[in-house]
Amino acid sequence: MDSFDGRVAVVTGGGSGIGRALVEAMARQGAKVVVADIDERAANEVAAGVTAGGGRAVGVATDVSDLKQVEALAERAYAAFGAVHVLCNNAGVSVWGGLEAMTHRDWQWVLGVNLWGVIHGLEAFLPRMIAGREPGHIVNTASMAGLIATQGLGVYNTSKYAVVGLSETLAKDLRPYNIGVTVLCPMGVATRIRQSARNRPEHLKNDREPVSEPVQLIGRTLVPDAVAGMVLAAIRANRLYVITHEEGLEPLRRRFERLERAVSDARS
Repeated sequence: MDSFDGRVAVVTGGGSGIGRALVEAMARQGAKVVVADIDERAANEVAAGVTAGGGRAVGVATDVSDLKQVEALAERAYAAFGAVHVLCNNAGVSVWGGLEAMTHRDWQWVLGVNLWGVIHGLEAFLPRMIAGREPGHIVNTASMAGLIATQGLGVYNTSKYAVVGLSETLAKDLRPYNIGVTVLCPMGVATRIRQSARNRPEHLKNDREPVSEPVQLIGRTLVPDAVAGMVLAAIRANRLYVITHEEGLEPLRRRFERLERAVSDARS
């Protein structure tokens, strides 16, 4: 895709952070945008801001862990704008602490949003995007935590590693359909993910308050607008990976050096 003008984009987690920045960036370039968020007020506020600026947008309350709600989101998007060209599976949450301390509810909540939210987006939108026979693009928000394991982030790591693998495979599967794929792997970004428990469903809350502090990330903290610019450039160029921080290169090198040594060790 070389232009967003006249295209239709759907962004989950669009009420704040990277999602909001993606909505606003695409709207500035002429896209019509469906803003999905579990926080209905936030989704509507972002959509109203786009409309006030002369663009076209609608807000839709959506819990991406619920397939029926994502299917309803697709119905709303197609009813409003008649097509979807860009799908950003961006909604994400996190919990902190060692895997030995994680509860079943922690796993349900994080995988439900971070992994099943992406799967539900594909289930609800991809068949229609393929049937539309127009150029398209899917952006899945993973993390540097989907490429490098970090102590104290095991549940989040698990969800994001899965999103990376899903996206790499999806890019190959969708080549015949002229639909590109990008997987976004940011490090520190000024978002509210550290406060993601604010939207945790009551039935998935733990009986006790967590005792772990959020993991301190290495490197700079980028503003969401900078990340959105990288994503839009990747969509235009049909690039699979967006790795936002050059500080991530050294940990990536160390990981692949360990993998290379493992192959050598196996030979010997």
